[in-house]
Amino acid sequence: MDNLNKRPTTTEIVAWVCSAVLLIFILIFHLLPALLAGLLVFELVHIISPHVAKHLPGQRSKFIALGLLAFTIISLLTLAGIGLVTFLRSDAAGLTLLFDKMAEIIEGSREMSPAWLLSYLPADAETLRVSVTAWLRTHAAELQLAGKEIARLAAHILVGMIIGGILAVRDMVPTHKYKPLARAMAERAVRLSTAFRRIVFAQVRIASINAVFTAIYLVIVLPVMGVHLPLTKTMIAITFVVGLIPVIGNLMSNTVIVIVSLSQSIDIAIGSLVFLILIHKLEYFLNARIVGSQIHARAWELLLAMLLMESIFGIVGVIAAPIYYAYIKDELSARGWV
Repeated sequence: MDNLNKRPTTTEIVAWVCSAVLLIFILIFHLLPALLAGLLVFELVHIISPHVAKHLPGQRSKFIALGLLAFTIISLLTLAGIGLVTFLRSDAAGLTLLFDKMAEIIEGSREMSPAWLLSYLPADAETLRVSVTAWLRTHAAELQLAGKEIARLAAHILVGMIIGGILAVRDMVPTHKYKPLARAMAERAVRLSTAFRRIVFAQVRIASINAVFTAIYLVIVLPVMGVHLPLTKTMIAITFVVGLIPVIGNLMSNTVIVIVSLSQSIDIAIGSLVFLILIHKLEYFLNARIVGSQIHARAWELLLAMLLMESIFGIVGVIAAPIYYAYIKDELSARGWV
């Protein structure tokens, strides 16, 4: 309540400017994955550590225990990422079968496609293979660059998790007193991590809702109409996993479902496309509604923030918009300005 009636100090203003510069710097230089990975580890350590620290008497034992906890969380997240990729690429997960089925559907779709669409489809599997091979040769340099970008992204994520773990341990076991600017910057970091925690929990709910709607369509609506698509369980699982990625994930799962729907008829594929477009549009409002309830913001506020961030930074801006807006809203609310 004291903050509501007093003017911000010079230290607070400097901390706000530094925070704004850092957040923009992160977007411009594509460091958002590292930031999100660090915040994830930071929050997990903070969620679990109170249960560990209360059973340990000394500061040193707490420091060691929390350090081991941070290392364990980083290791588990890394192994989980590797395990998820391995699982999705395995035959047991059905993803390999799904890709094979999609290729088979594309090859056989000429028989059920209208005449105007035939010129855009490959004549057979061999033609498709030759076209893909030619494209790979033409874009070999770009693909090599993409491989380097993926490796750099993985390195950024790992470094971000390590930094998040170190900061979480230092925060849980304070070993020195902060100077005014350091204390003000630490407060900004806490507000940002709080915004991240609220957004992540909200995105898990959104991914669950998307998966439920997709399951209703694939398991109930289509079978009632006499249509049974193959590999429905795999498609539902993919919808949930990629649904954790705002906007982009929904587009990925939609593409898979529409292609598999072609195995029945072009009408079913168009029906699936229409249904999924509606769900895709609904996701924007669900995102704004669910996230807004977490950060006490109206739907139009988040939609406007997502629109502005997308126009400036692209898809990365859409991902960052809810977290950034939640942080800004928290800062303004703490001062009683909104």
